[in-house]
Amino acid sequence: MYRPRVIPVLLLQNKGLVKSVKFRNYRYIGDPINAVRIFNELKADELAFIDILATKENRTISIDFIKKVGEEANMPFSAGGGIRTLEDIRKIIEAGAEKVILNSIAAENPGFINMAAEAFGSSTITVCVDVKRDFLGKEKVWFKAGTKSLNADPVKFARQMEECGAGEIIIQSIDRDGTMEGYDINLVKKIAESVSIPIVALGGAGTLSHLMDLNISVSLSGFAAGSMFVYHGDRRAVLVNYPGKEEIVKLFKLNC
Repeated sequence: MYRPRVIPVLLLQNKGLVKSVKFRNYRYIGDPINAVRIFNELKADELAFIDILATKENRTISIDFIKKVGEEANMPFSAGGGIRTLEDIRKIIEAGAEKVILNSIAAENPGFINMAAEAFGSSTITVCVDVKRDFLGKEKVWFKAGTKSLNADPVKFARQMEECGAGEIIIQSIDRDGTMEGYDINLVKKIAESVSIPIVALGGAGTLSHLMDLNISVSLSGFAAGSMFVYHGDRRAVLVNYPGKEEIVKLFKLNC
């Protein structure tokens, strides 16, 4: 029986695993390959890796790193960071990733999504839509690690990405990132209901109940999180974790 994927999102900075709060205050968590080994043991559905410095430093996520993950991971994984050409995508897929995650290039050049989807298939192309409210409370799309605003409505932009051929959209709330206070349900719901391609929610999850709260409101392809899978307890002690099969079955009320 179908169930949504539960996806740890791992942020890379200078070859280390880090975690942020509202795209700021990055904290070193540990070695990413060691985290992959632990998620292997915990039987995670899928992993996502994003190099948060790649675009700023005018490079792509390390191909050598992708190869190491490909050799180690027992689950599918996607990768993003600094991707700007079809050749970048080809190298990342050949290195072992199942999908690429595009952000800045999608905002700056939507036509690139068309070319990427035609070259590699829509199922390979995921667009991460970062959303933050301005000082007036209006939701806008941001890119370049949340430093530049596209001044675009998230719903309209998501529709545009679907029309361009994206096979999946990650909706990330910058305002909720790292807060562990729950997803922005209204944001995710209105975008999910406006497109027909798979949607993954990201930003704010801190407990399994947060996944349940969103699952009650809207049907999604996946529930992603960062802090929830690397922290434990109120003091946020570093502990890589992942729900067991029984917890997931109960969470999504599946019959096995």
